[in-house]
Amino acid sequence: AGVTLVIVRYDFLAKCKKNLPAMLSYKTHADNKSLYNTPPVFGVYVMKLVLEWIKGKGGLEGMEKLNAAKKDLLYSAIDAAPDFYRGTADKSSRSWMNVTMRLPDEDLENKFIDAAKKEGLLGIKGHRSVGGIRFSIYNAVSLEDIQKAVDFMGRFRRSA
Repeated sequence: AGVTLVIVRYDFLAKCKKNLPAMLSYKTHADNKSLYNTPPVFGVYVMKLVLEWIKGKGGLEGMEKLNAAKKDLLYSAIDAAPDFYRGTADKSSRSWMNVTMRLPDEDLENKFIDAAKKEGLLGIKGHRSVGGIRFSIYNAVSLEDIQKAVDFMGRFRRSA
């Protein structure tokens, strides 16, 4: 079972269509204080912990600043070595969460992935349909983790 947090205005609930099945109506859940069915308690608890963690990091503004710093650091490293690292997304459309790049050839990409694994950088192999390298820099990934990746990228490039 999954958990979805829904934030809705009460005036919106008053306009809900009456012919919706009870399970699909936010009004049903609001009228029953989200207890129309037994909620997935563990998922709700984990969501609580995550939201507290986000609040402790400065809330949404704090997370935005942290994630901006992470993606800027990683993209700067890619852009600083265009002869070796090539970002795959147009600069105006770059993701904040999944930073993708290519190296000069697939053999070098495989060596990069293997060497990265030895440094504790895991799960960076690109999607099976497009290849390349993909750094998933989700909220739980720290700025220090990104610095470690950037430092590795510099060492790898110099040794290649």
